[in-house]
Amino acid sequence: MKRRGFTLIELVMVIVILGILAAMVLPRFIDLQSKARESASKGSLGAIRAAVAVTYASNAAYGDTTPIPTNVTADMFQDSTVPTEPISSSTVITLLTTPPGETGSGWRYDSVNGRVWVNSSDYSTW
Repeated sequence: MKRRGFTLIELVMVIVILGILAAMVLPRFIDLQSKARESASKGSLGAIRAAVAVTYASNAAYGDTTPIPTNVTADMFQDSTVPTEPISSSTVITLLTTPPGETGSGWRYDSVNGRVWVNSSDYSTW
């Protein structure tokens, strides 16, 4: 009489192979959430910089002597909303008084030259 089924050795080999595959794939997905937040921050930062550039161009076209905006406000954006910084979930844009990334959250804006940064030391890697 033949018995149908798997032997213990066959089952152990399948489990070992699945374990090896999981060990190869898992490290790729570990920091996926932090990379997604970083990409979202870069996109939001680009939107803020674009709003500053458009306001600068509008001010310069109308002959304003100081075309760089003195502050970033919600009305500079098409949907009247400042983009959110993903780690702190802040939409606050503070004027530059100290180097970017020192303290605080949200965005940091330099009204002298129109530059914008993420105001968080959590982004020190890029």
